[in-house]
Amino acid sequence: MAKKIRETNGVTDLVEKDLNERIEIFGAREHNLKNFDISIPKNKLVVFTGVSGSGKSSLAFDTIYNEGQRRYMESFSAYARQFIGDMERPDVDKITGLSPVISIEQKTTNKNPRSTVGTITEIYDFLRLLYARIGEAYSYNTGRKMVKFSEEEIVTNIFKKYNGKKITLLAPLVRGRKGHYRELFEDIRKKGFVKVRVDGEVLDLTPRMQVDRYKIHDIEVVIDRLKVEDEFKVRISQSVQQTLKMGKDLMFLLVESAGDAKGKNSKKDNGESEVVQYSKQLMCDVTGISYEEPSPNSFSFNSPYGACPTCKGLGVVYAVSMDTVIPDNTKSIKEGGIAPLGEEREAYMYRSVEQLARKHKINLDKPLKDLPEKALNILLYGNENGGSVDDIDFDDNANASPYEGAFEGIIPMLKRWFAGSGSTESMREWVEKFMELKTCPTCNGARLKTESLWFKVDEKNISELSDLNLDKLMVWFSDVEKRLSNKQNVIAKDVLKEIRERLQFMLDVGLTYLTLNRPSRTLSGGESQRIRLATQIGSQLQGITYILDEPSIGLHQRDNHRLITALQNLRDIGNSVLVVEHDKDIMLAADHLVDIGPRAGKHGGEIVAAGTPDEVLKIDSDTAHYLSGKKAIAVPGERRKGNGKILELKGAKGNNLKDVSVKFPLGKLIVVTGVSGSGKSTLINETLYPILSKHAYNSRTTPMDYKTVKGLEHIDKVIEIDQSPIGRTPRSNPATYCGFFTEIRTLFASVPEAKIRGYNAGRFSFNVKNGRCDLCEGGGMRVIEMNFLPDVYVHCEKCNGKRYNRETLEIRYKGKSISDVLDMTVDEACEFFQPVPFLYRKIKVLQDVGLGYITLGQSAVTLSGGEAQRVKLATELAKKDTGKTFYILDEPTTGLHFQDIQHLLDVLNKLVDRGNSVLVIEHNLDVIKVADHIIDLGPEGGDGGGTILFEGTPEEMIKDKTSHTAKYLKIEMNGSNN
Repeated sequence: MAKKIRETNGVTDLVEKDLNERIEIFGAREHNLKNFDISIPKNKLVVFTGVSGSGKSSLAFDTIYNEGQRRYMESFSAYARQFIGDMERPDVDKITGLSPVISIEQKTTNKNPRSTVGTITEIYDFLRLLYARIGEAYSYNTGRKMVKFSEEEIVTNIFKKYNGKKITLLAPLVRGRKGHYRELFEDIRKKGFVKVRVDGEVLDLTPRMQVDRYKIHDIEVVIDRLKVEDEFKVRISQSVQQTLKMGKDLMFLLVESAGDAKGKNSKKDNGESEVVQYSKQLMCDVTGISYEEPSPNSFSFNSPYGACPTCKGLGVVYAVSMDTVIPDNTKSIKEGGIAPLGEEREAYMYRSVEQLARKHKINLDKPLKDLPEKALNILLYGNENGGSVDDIDFDDNANASPYEGAFEGIIPMLKRWFAGSGSTESMREWVEKFMELKTCPTCNGARLKTESLWFKVDEKNISELSDLNLDKLMVWFSDVEKRLSNKQNVIAKDVLKEIRERLQFMLDVGLTYLTLNRPSRTLSGGESQRIRLATQIGSQLQGITYILDEPSIGLHQRDNHRLITALQNLRDIGNSVLVVEHDKDIMLAADHLVDIGPRAGKHGGEIVAAGTPDEVLKIDSDTAHYLSGKKAIAVPGERRKGNGKILELKGAKGNNLKDVSVKFPLGKLIVVTGVSGSGKSTLINETLYPILSKHAYNSRTTPMDYKTVKGLEHIDKVIEIDQSPIGRTPRSNPATYCGFFTEIRTLFASVPEAKIRGYNAGRFSFNVKNGRCDLCEGGGMRVIEMNFLPDVYVHCEKCNGKRYNRETLEIRYKGKSISDVLDMTVDEACEFFQPVPFLYRKIKVLQDVGLGYITLGQSAVTLSGGEAQRVKLATELAKKDTGKTFYILDEPTTGLHFQDIQHLLDVLNKLVDRGNSVLVIEHNLDVIKVADHIIDLGPEGGDGGGTILFEGTPEEMIKDKTSHTAKYLKIEMNGSNN
């Protein structure tokens, strides 16, 4: 508490001011921020908005979050800090009232193939614990429930089933192994035992006894032989105890029938001896298969105790692709019909094939399609019968030499080179061209070993539960207690509570359509962010400042209220929630709205308005005008007719698509809509794009299951523009990605001073040693590796972030060094390079897509997903199109203010006006309402989606009663018309 003195009527009062009520920021100057002060209320939902590049992220992440992280680092001991270095203080005078900070960004998606929705939310960890404690085991051979016995239960069972019969108690020592076992027999004899049962026959133990070392044997020691009668109860009990001890919790009971003195292994139904197994472990009483006692690791695909041995827990394996091995069966072997073999040449492998062909009379000049199947099998598999390409054999034979013995065949050779430990990296990369990922044939994609999949709770194994949509999984868990035994309910009570709570948090943020098995690398930025948000709500932390970057990405309007409720819940338990957002609903639901602007880059960085949404609406600003409806993106008066050509896809069945057939009219702006998880990405990104890519570029991407496609001849290029980063290091930037940095370097090399010094264009590359700073190696930033936190980038102290050494920076073009050019915004560069037409045209395209505020050398790691997407769009726009290009964009409005969406639509409309087709996957109603053609999927997400609800114009769509999108589009279009 701080105190200030107030005088009232001559009386001095001590008035307490609680500094913990607000986050006070004084003199914020990071990036383009104009040295302003701002007071942000704590424990409220605060939304930062403004045009792209106005300074929202600079305030939220680069100032508030970085200062919070720096303070956290300073709390470490001096010893710990020497390993992680010092974090640079944000350019700000002072920040007060800042509580511990957690950032939830878009770019934190884990690309590890082992990471799934279940593992990152910890739900799968609780599920593993549940199965380890209450799972019931079943035999994978018979499907019968497995049993395990205590010593007392075994004795009771013996008296119940075999009373009055003669029995032999056997302790198994060897099961199905080769060897002579001379030492084992001698050791048993020294312990005082006199008989053993070898391969089903009871024998007397004799000195120097041994068996055939090259045969497989089963060996049990005879512990006791007696009749089951009450007088021997104590003896039987002691013998059972000793048998289980020697047999490591497993024992055999040989029940002798009349006239079977020797006790040879025979079957009960022949009137002879019966062999019964008892185990203190889980065991099938029919086949004798036993499982180890389960632990949580038994159900983990990241542990050797639970992972499928074939795919190592990945669910997929590499298999040889026959389509790439034999791309064209009309060619002969000499013409390169077998791709790994290549065309006729002087090479050991090719000469081996020629020898083989002579031996088996195979014509190498004949087209492959005309060769007999046996001949082709000899070439491909090394034998006439053929073989399998389905999986990779990782055994010791993978390193066997092909130079000895018969020709191994092309397919086994590829497998050996891919899997062999002696193969080089370049060899594996070459072989990978002929491989494809297929579902693991052993576990069918379940990732777990067979035994783990036969532990069930309410007749479902852990993989079956993980494949259910989260909303269906919640239904299953809601009343599972009714289907469990009393003992199971007592054990599972707390675990079920934790699972249900975490599932509910996931449903609350609109992720009903995901499954626990969904790999995290397939999640969009918004989905990943909402999962982390749900995890944070589940942690129930208090007194935290959460900073989120557009959590509404990829969320349909119908589900917006769920996200808003989740953010409010996070606030209500005692946290400050700061959100960088452009979504209208979230902005209006905020407790405090901060509008930063008024424009982007150096024309932004000021507080335009701050207060409640009602107060901000009264201000004269672009944001206020769009929120109040004074401004709106206009609906076009007439929809394009297109070029009359159609691309038709039939029978798409990937993921949740239900045998979908759809027509894409070309020469139009097509928008694909639908609730989150309805199948948009599966239809477009995973089915349509691979088909078009294969047609246009002969790419190896495999589309999801479909029947036919028509109209490919009307398209000669396909360009997919997604939100993946343009680079993952500070070296990558818009100038290098768009390709015009080479021309800028050539321009500097043509300066007279550069020619006198003998500098060529390479001197001005920060990737070449001569001209770059030798400390940061041209990065401008130095990376500090944090052993237990994400890496931190700091300015290079030698070149001060300029990337180049002093000599290179002395060369100037029109008074600017190469570093000065990289520090120019796109707007400044357009003006500077206007007299250079070939450069100006390429930089102008960046300005056209609304990126005038970013600098040419801005690090790729600082660009948002939406900005990266627009850099890619600009790169494609700078190229000459043919008028038959098909563009695919996935949510290009990410990170765009209302004003910027207008710029984007202008660019997309130019593309369509030049005869191209543009397909956009989008939830933003401003884009949907200007479409020429809408394809709406649904009606729900996950299993409830995957069907085409509507195809046609927006005017026709608003009449549709089945579509969730239609309802919101009708409101939006009526508002626009007003």
